[in-house]
Amino acid sequence: MTNRFTKTFTASPEHIDELGHVNNTVWVQWIQDMATLHWDAVAEAEHRARYFWVVIRHEIDYRGNIASGQTATGTTYIAGEARGAKSVRVVEFTDANGKQLVSAETTWAMLDRESGRLARIRPEVLAPFAIDD
Repeated sequence: MTNRFTKTFTASPEHIDELGHVNNTVWVQWIQDMATLHWDAVAEAEHRARYFWVVIRHEIDYRGNIASGQTATGTTYIAGEARGAKSVRVVEFTDANGKQLVSAETTWAMLDRESGRLARIRPEVLAPFAIDD
Protein backbone atom coordinates (compact mmCIF):
# COMPACT_ATOMS: atom_id res chain seq x y z
CA MET A 1 0.00 0.00 0.00
CA THR A 2 1.32 3.42 -0.95
CA ASN A 3 0.61 6.22 1.49
CA ARG A 4 1.30 9.44 -0.33
CA PHE A 5 -0.59 12.63 0.39
CA THR A 6 -1.61 14.97 -2.45
CA LYS A 7 -3.00 18.51 -2.49
CA THR A 8 -3.41 21.08 -5.26
CA PHE A 9 -2.49 24.72 -4.70
CA THR A 10 -3.58 27.64 -6.87
CA ALA A 11 -1.26 30.62 -7.17
CA SER A 12 -2.97 33.85 -6.12
CA PRO A 13 -1.76 37.38 -6.88
CA GLU A 14 -0.25 37.67 -3.37
CA HIS A 15 1.94 34.61 -4.10
CA ILE A 16 3.56 36.25 -7.13
CA ASP A 17 6.91 38.03 -6.99
CA GLU A 18 8.45 40.70 -9.23
CA LEU A 19 9.48 37.99 -11.72
CA GLY A 20 5.81 37.13 -12.33
CA HIS A 21 5.76 33.71 -10.70
CA VAL A 22 5.32 32.09 -7.29
CA ASN A 23 7.88 33.43 -4.82
CA ASN A 24 10.27 30.89 -3.27
CA THR A 25 8.99 31.72 0.22
CA VAL A 26 5.52 30.61 -0.87
CA TRP A 27 6.91 27.25 -2.04
CA VAL A 28 8.47 26.82 1.43
CA GLN A 29 5.09 27.60 3.04
CA TRP A 30 3.37 25.09 0.76
CA ILE A 31 6.00 22.49 1.68
CA GLN A 32 5.23 23.05 5.36
CA ASP A 33 1.48 23.01 4.67
CA MET A 34 1.84 19.62 2.93
CA ALA A 35 3.63 18.13 5.94
CA THR A 36 1.09 19.49 8.42
CA LEU A 37 -1.93 18.43 6.37
CA HIS A 38 -0.48 14.93 5.87
CA TRP A 39 0.19 14.56 9.62
CA ASP A 40 -3.33 15.76 10.47
CA ALA A 41 -4.93 13.46 7.88
CA VAL A 42 -3.05 10.25 8.64
CA ALA A 43 -1.57 10.24 12.16
CA GLU A 44 -3.48 8.54 14.93
CA ALA A 45 -5.35 10.92 17.24
CA GLU A 46 -3.28 9.94 20.28
CA HIS A 47 -0.06 10.74 18.39
CA ARG A 48 -1.39 14.11 17.18
CA ALA A 49 -2.31 14.93 20.78
CA ARG A 50 1.05 13.84 22.20
CA TYR A 51 3.59 15.08 19.62
CA PHE A 52 4.33 17.95 17.29
CA TRP A 53 6.96 18.48 14.62
CA VAL A 54 9.47 21.21 13.80
CA VAL A 55 11.45 21.46 10.61
CA ILE A 56 15.21 21.44 11.08
CA ARG A 57 16.38 21.34 7.47
CA HIS A 58 15.06 22.17 4.00
CA GLU A 59 16.80 21.06 0.83
CA ILE A 60 14.88 22.44 -2.14
CA ASP A 61 15.42 22.29 -5.89
CA TYR A 62 13.51 24.83 -7.99
CA ARG A 63 13.07 23.52 -11.54
CA GLY A 64 10.11 25.52 -12.80
CA ASN A 65 7.36 27.83 -11.70
CA ILE A 66 3.75 28.90 -12.17
CA ALA A 67 2.00 32.24 -12.56
CA SER A 68 -1.12 33.63 -10.91
CA GLY A 69 -4.17 31.46 -11.51
CA GLN A 70 -2.14 28.36 -12.35
CA THR A 71 -2.05 25.26 -10.18
CA ALA A 72 0.64 23.05 -8.70
CA THR A 73 -0.08 19.61 -7.30
CA GLY A 74 2.00 18.64 -4.30
CA THR A 75 2.71 15.04 -3.33
CA THR A 76 4.45 14.12 -0.11
CA TYR A 77 5.61 11.01 1.72
CA ILE A 78 7.96 9.94 4.49
CA ALA A 79 11.26 8.65 3.13
CA GLY A 80 12.89 5.74 4.94
CA GLU A 81 13.17 4.98 8.61
CA ALA A 82 13.26 7.51 11.44
CA ARG A 83 16.62 8.35 12.95
CA GLY A 84 16.11 9.03 16.65
CA ALA A 85 13.81 12.05 16.79
CA LYS A 86 14.31 12.89 13.09
CA SER A 87 12.42 11.90 9.97
CA VAL A 88 12.84 12.89 6.32
CA ARG A 89 9.87 13.96 4.22
CA VAL A 90 9.86 14.29 0.45
CA VAL A 91 7.63 16.89 -1.22
CA GLU A 92 7.29 17.26 -4.98
CA PHE A 93 5.22 19.78 -6.94
CA THR A 94 4.16 19.39 -10.56
CA ASP A 95 2.26 21.68 -12.90
CA ALA A 96 -0.98 20.86 -14.73
CA ASN A 97 1.03 19.03 -17.43
CA GLY A 98 2.92 16.89 -14.91
CA LYS A 99 6.20 18.81 -15.25
CA GLN A 100 8.18 18.85 -12.00
CA LEU A 101 8.41 22.36 -10.58
CA VAL A 102 9.86 21.98 -7.10
CA SER A 103 11.26 19.04 -5.16
CA ALA A 104 12.28 19.07 -1.54
CA GLU A 105 13.63 16.85 1.18
CA THR A 106 12.87 18.25 4.59
CA THR A 107 14.08 16.90 7.89
CA TRP A 108 11.68 17.17 10.79
CA ALA A 109 12.19 16.58 14.50
CA MET A 110 9.39 15.25 16.67
CA LEU A 111 8.83 16.83 20.06
CA ASP A 112 6.74 15.77 23.03
CA ARG A 113 3.99 18.34 23.65
CA GLU A 114 4.11 18.00 27.43
CA SER A 115 7.86 18.38 27.93
CA GLY A 116 8.78 20.28 24.77
CA ARG A 117 11.73 17.92 24.34
CA LEU A 118 12.81 15.78 21.44
CA ALA A 119 11.02 12.44 21.34
CA ARG A 120 12.41 9.29 19.75
CA ILE A 121 10.10 8.33 16.91
CA ARG A 122 8.59 4.94 17.61
CA PRO A 123 7.73 2.72 14.63
CA GLU A 124 4.01 2.91 15.37
CA VAL A 125 4.08 6.71 14.93
CA LEU A 126 5.40 6.42 11.36
CA ALA A 127 3.56 3.21 10.46
CA PRO A 128 0.50 5.02 9.01
CA PHE A 129 2.86 6.89 6.65
CA ALA A 130 4.72 3.81 5.34
CA ILE A 131 5.14 3.48 1.60
CA ASP A 132 5.98 0.57 -0.63
CA ASP A 133 7.77 1.42 -3.87
